[in-house]
Amino acid sequence: MARKIIIDTDPGQDDAVAILLALASPAELEVLGIVAVAGNVGLEHNATNARKVVELAGRPDIPVYAGCSRPMRRHLVTAEHVHGPTGLDGPDLPEPSIALQPQHGVDYIIDTIMAAEPGTITLCTLGPLTNIGMALVKQPAIAERIAEIVMMGGAYFEVGNITPAAEFNIYVDPEAADVVMRSGVPITILPLDVTHQIQSTPERLAAIRGLGNKSGKAVYDMLTFSETFDLAKYGWSGAPLHDPTVIAYLLQPELFEGRHCNVVIETASELTIGMTVVDYWHVTGRVRNATYLRNGNADGFFKLLTERLARLP
Repeated sequence: MARKIIIDTDPGQDDAVAILLALASPAELEVLGIVAVAGNVGLEHNATNARKVVELAGRPDIPVYAGCSRPMRRHLVTAEHVHGPTGLDGPDLPEPSIALQPQHGVDYIIDTIMAAEPGTITLCTLGPLTNIGMALVKQPAIAERIAEIVMMGGAYFEVGNITPAAEFNIYVDPEAADVVMRSGVPITILPLDVTHQIQSTPERLAAIRGLGNKSGKAVYDMLTFSETFDLAKYGWSGAPLHDPTVIAYLLQPELFEGRHCNVVIETASELTIGMTVVDYWHVTGRVRNATYLRNGNADGFFKLLTERLARLP
């Protein structure tokens, strides 16, 4: 039976690829809805981009909601320098024809989890954790009903990509991330330590473009746009591909390895605000609250991604 998921996202080129991978895998994943959050760019663009992506996938039946337009306590930090002013620069996708759902995304998350059998819905978070943190604050009873939170966020061995110490998704709303990490929900983290190994090299991108379908071309156009910043920054042969690792983990967990350990979020230090502090070696005795993944199989990941993208329009 397909695993029921809600995708919380700030699309973003890599978010878009993650959504496409999920929608191309209906036997394994039932996407109940997509909730946009402010992050890579502002909420309005992200909600539009999510609707563009579900239409690209030929799935206009997937409801899209808008959640929070700013972090719980801080001013919004965005990343147009990576993703372009729309957040999804690169492909020329038509304006969406489907409407945004009228309900607030946080209320949709709460209502859906409260109405479902406990332990049957997984939250897949691809952006800042504002919506999830707000949902847990507004209705704490959801914590024991969520099957799992699988998130792209954080870094420990690779440290930061927006500051020397912090990964972008956590840095944008560290207070929300702190709420999530303290929630008691089973959590699996796909950090930069994994995603920096999943590099979209020219050969891998060419294989996606060579699929010959609309989705493959759009993914090629997205990633060749967004990789420019990372290629200049890191000097690698390919840019890291972050958010699709969340969906790949749900489809083929054997592609990744890590361990169950304690993870806490720094919310006070001027130097290290938003840092993901991972007790990977179990030196503190603090409660182990997350499965922290450290390694990923890039060849296996891109084989899966390319095979699934070939199924789309």
